[in-house]
Amino acid sequence: MEAGPRDTAPGTEHVTTEPGEAEQDGDRLSPDGPDEAPGGVTDDGPGPDELYPDGGEVEVELRPQRRLRIWQLAPIVGLAAVGSLMFAFPLAFDFGDSGAVIAMLGLLICSCSAGWGMMAARRVGYTWPGLPQRGSGRRPDWRVVLAYVLVVAAVVVLAVWRVARLR
Repeated sequence: MEAGPRDTAPGTEHVTTEPGEAEQDGDRLSPDGPDEAPGGVTDDGPGPDELYPDGGEVEVELRPQRRLRIWQLAPIVGLAAVGSLMFAFPLAFDFGDSGAVIAMLGLLICSCSAGWGMMAARRVGYTWPGLPQRGSGRRPDWRVVLAYVLVVAAVVVLAVWRVARLR
């Protein structure tokens, strides 16, 4: 078979492969493709029901997950370790009159590192068990807050009482 030149000029008669038959207007294509697809979509890919069988869309979080990094945790853990050692050694060994001062300073450093750790954790979105998430608009339950206050107060009273017995 031999290929002939294309006739794309408007108004010319289109010839089919069978001699004597002309194409019908409904089957004819425009020079740049089909005139319109039924429903605006062609059948060359999966439909919306096939993409999401359960009917819901998939959401992907683009922001990185907020976590405590090692550079945030290292100074907190270091201060907590130094503070707890400063608090524990004067209690375990006899250091004379300076033992109470070193123990209280260790307790202070350990408490500061605990507070620093809590603030860093709160900043990335962590909360204490029983307390609402930051920015949720809910109020904390007063019984949970009271329980936390009592536990912290008991630890502080026992620590101060133990250090006071060193003198």
